[in-house]
Amino acid sequence: MSLMNSVRNVIVPIHKEGYPFVAGFFVASLVLGWIFKPLFWVGLILTLWCAYFFRDPERMTPQDDDLAISPADGKVSSVQMVTPPAELNLGSLPMLRISIFMNVFDCHVNRSPMRGRITNIAYRQGSFLNAELDKASEQNERNGLVIETKHGEIGVVQIAGLVARRILCFVHPNEPLDAGERIGLIRFGSRLDIFLPEGASPRVAVGQRAIAGETVIAEFGSAKGATISRRS
Repeated sequence: MSLMNSVRNVIVPIHKEGYPFVAGFFVASLVLGWIFKPLFWVGLILTLWCAYFFRDPERMTPQDDDLAISPADGKVSSVQMVTPPAELNLGSLPMLRISIFMNVFDCHVNRSPMRGRITNIAYRQGSFLNAELDKASEQNERNGLVIETKHGEIGVVQIAGLVARRILCFVHPNEPLDAGERIGLIRFGSRLDIFLPEGASPRVAVGQRAIAGETVIAEFGSAKGATISRRS
């Protein structure tokens, strides 16, 4: 039984949205292998990568309404004050924006950064620029969620990338959310922006790796101010 438990702990579940893609890659591997045998192994590697891309691991999320938790796995690409997208109706004043870039090897299941209730969902068509570019926040296709929390409304924006062509949203208006709850998925490389109201102090720095549902990216009600980091 201990061996079986060890195997279960190593094998990460695949999100149901990934099943058609994994199956498609495997079928393509069989066809390519029938044409030219070495291509089967190339296809098999790509099939394993596809399964890895759509992994959906369990996460241990801090349950503290004063903390904002990372909504995505990836690299923190921006921490600055920015005016939120107009479609979110969060006003014209700058808010703390923390951006997290997901490459094709990151887990792409997105999670709610805080406990609250969804008050608005706004989808906007756009371009497919490199999601790591700052202008991608304004020009790329995106889906925005507004969540009413203990500290006011926050914005979470799913942004398509250079390769990403599909943004999936799992939630609906007026739906309650817990911190760390799954809210969506973006296929094949993308970015998430989170907009936080006054009183939030960032707890991450540009270049830092974040884990969805676990990494604390900001804190409310702290007198410590912004976190200063040093590369070593």
